[in-house]
Amino acid sequence: MILLRHGQSEFNLHFGATRRDPGIIDPRLTDLGHAQAAEAAQQLTGQGIERIIVSPYTRALQTARPVARALNLPINVDPIVRERYAFACDIGSPRPVLERDWPDHDFGLIEETWWPLEEEPEASIISRAARFRLGLAERHDWANTLVVSHWGFILSLTGQSVANGQWLRCDPTEPAPERVVWQA
Repeated sequence: MILLRHGQSEFNLHFGATRRDPGIIDPRLTDLGHAQAAEAAQQLTGQGIERIIVSPYTRALQTARPVARALNLPINVDPIVRERYAFACDIGSPRPVLERDWPDHDFGLIEETWWPLEEEPEASIISRAARFRLGLAERHDWANTLVVSHWGFILSLTGQSVANGQWLRCDPTEPAPERVVWQA
């Protein structure tokens, strides 16, 4: 599979400058984030992608949009690939709002409030990533699947910290990382 971290969000911009939570709920991409998404779309063309799985956060949906257009593929929304809930940006938009803002996507399989209501322990996101890894490894198309996700989820899957707009390959049939270090 290919894992793509969403482009720079309003939260990333402010948090990167201050290292303080700016209190932005479900932030949108910045202009740089949109450029990173467009660049990823160009880079991912020709990579054999046949399926796109995306987190329900706005920043991930915005990142996936140009990729899906470039590849002429639908977007599959799945909250299992969401970020670890630890900051204000990890409060998502309720399903009715997502359905209004993204009418071309199917949100029918997610709860109205699909993010946790309290901070998610590290062990929980690592367990969630392991469940996703196992489920994807059982699919015949895992090698042709793009997952548009977040720093913490990608770190939990791979043990690697990736920058906004960066992508990497991951083989879900290989063992998960033995240790995950939670440092940005």
